[in-house]
Amino acid sequence: MFCKNCGQQYVADEAVMCVKCGTQRGVGANYCPNCGQPTPMGTQVCMNCGVAVNSPAYCVKGDKSKLVAGLLGIFVGAIGIHNFYLGYTGKGVAQVLITVLSCGILSPVSAIWGLVEGIMLLTGSIDRDAAGNFLKD
Repeated sequence: MFCKNCGQQYVADEAVMCVKCGTQRGVGANYCPNCGQPTPMGTQVCMNCGVAVNSPAYCVKGDKSKLVAGLLGIFVGAIGIHNFYLGYTGKGVAQVLITVLSCGILSPVSAIWGLVEGIMLLTGSIDRDAAGNFLKD
């Protein structure tokens, strides 16, 4: 079995996470879990080995909501709450620091950043959280 996030082969069949990228087993959609070959976004079947890559056994739906993340981005995006919600702590910290360390002078920059990401979340341009799980509708 191969990691669906990075394509690395699992060191043991009992592994619960990838040792290369740290992603939980079964999470991701970038690589075929059977042969490890890259799979284009939206692919249903691996073109290399013929295994269904987005079947319910392989497709992990997350528990985070696209609507919640989008609204957080639009209304409180200046402090990066939507990025913390989705697990992107680095981006969230960057937005908080931009707003706080500039004493609010650069908060419009973070606010526009949050607004754009909020709209992208609501339109489906961003459809996964930091762990690679699909967001709920």
